[in-house]
Amino acid sequence: MIPVLFHLGPIPIYSFGLMMSLAFLTAGYVMQRDFARKKEPPGLAWDIVIFGIFGGLLGARLHQALHYWKDFLADPVGFLTAQSGLVWYGGALGGVLATVWPIRRAHVRYASALDTGALGLSIGLAIGRVGCHLAGDGDWGTPTTLPWGMAYTNGIVPWPHPPGVVVHPAPLYEMVAMIGVFTLLLYLRTRVAPSGAVFAIYLLLAALTRLTIEFVRTNPAVLLGLTEPQWTSIVLAAGATVWLWRHLQIGVAQQRAPARHAAPQPPRPARRRG
Repeated sequence: MIPVLFHLGPIPIYSFGLMMSLAFLTAGYVMQRDFARKKEPPGLAWDIVIFGIFGGLLGARLHQALHYWKDFLADPVGFLTAQSGLVWYGGALGGVLATVWPIRRAHVRYASALDTGALGLSIGLAIGRVGCHLAGDGDWGTPTTLPWGMAYTNGIVPWPHPPGVVVHPAPLYEMVAMIGVFTLLLYLRTRVAPSGAVFAIYLLLAALTRLTIEFVRTNPAVLLGLTEPQWTSIVLAAGATVWLWRHLQIGVAQQRAPARHAAPQPPRPARRRG
């Protein structure tokens, strides 16, 4: 692994930080283009990125702090600024909550902004997982004999296995899945209605992705053989399914509405009486 890519004089350039920066920049560019397509303020994309960075990182750290409360209390600043330990669910929730105010200030429908945000979230997470892989931050999977197994012996998190053991490159699995989700969302964004359906699809697919990949991750089971992220994924997938069904029902109703309220036919001329 390559935690430090290179140095600019005495300043180390960390792979995780560089990929995170690239993830936010790419997400902002993608959202800017989509807002412009919808004739909505394109500058809102960068407000979302800025607020999302702080809200997402804070949410991810606070979620992690719930599991490592003693470590957090021992060194709050060091815990919140560490390179490893970012939790996707906490980050996503913190980022979404932090963007409520700039979206309302721009007078953009929140459902429409969520659809655009889904594009940024999917491609941003794909790029961010490359940073997790390069940094070796502990997101790797369980031991495997598959030919693409990898050993994260030089990561920022100590390697727990003896020489010769390789594991599933779980961050790369998620990267590939999120690129697929992003591509699908690009195709669906002009083909599903109403606003909010694209975000529901993203949430459903992202939850199913994490649910599946978690089977080869190292997180401990908490109930019925499933890990905490898997139970969270199940809840989110169920909620996203209900949300998507309701939004699609609304879209069907909106398409039928014009036919129900068609313009009345002009009255027939009265017959003359002989």
